[in-house]
Amino acid sequence: MFTGIIERMVSVKEIHYQNTNLILTLESDIANELYIDQSIAHNGACLTVTDIQPPFYQVTLIQETLEKTNFKSIKLNDKINIERSIPANARLDGHFVTGHIDTTGVVKSIIDKQGSKEIWIEHPENPYFITIPKGSVCVNGISLTVVESTPNAFSVHIIPYTYEHTNIQYLQQNHLVNIEFDILGKYIAKILQQQKI
Repeated sequence: MFTGIIERMVSVKEIHYQNTNLILTLESDIANELYIDQSIAHNGACLTVTDIQPPFYQVTLIQETLEKTNFKSIKLNDKINIERSIPANARLDGHFVTGHIDTTGVVKSIIDKQGSKEIWIEHPENPYFITIPKGSVCVNGISLTVVESTPNAFSVHIIPYTYEHTNIQYLQQNHLVNIEFDILGKYIAKILQQQKI
């Protein structure tokens, strides 16, 4: 379980395929603190550490993960947001994030609001892809508050600290981002759908 509060960014140093799996070698100043089999959210996707050679470590992405995430377009030296799982006794500063990406969204616009950035993200329409104004959504692993919402898009405002300390700063129009919609909203939608049957 994660909270959407990003610890740091890591850099992609090697990309190679093993059959249909994608192996990423990442560079991080906390590689020596990690351990094999550890679950870490990478751009919001929960991935398992498979090898560690500080300052590098590796993760493996299966085909299902590649199809659901923006890792399908990953490039050397790209920056990835990471968050280690939350300890049971920690404060929940963001919101409940599972590390299971629902879909990718497309950045439609980035507007400078003279103190924040307004980003509009478009996504496939789906009854379980729910956002509401002032609700939570996870974008590239970052817990964000929804400002405006439509059935297939939403906007978020990015404060300077978040912009400077996450890979939001590298986003451009038409870039893909990973989205995990609020787990509570998805459960409620599922229950309501079953009650209609």
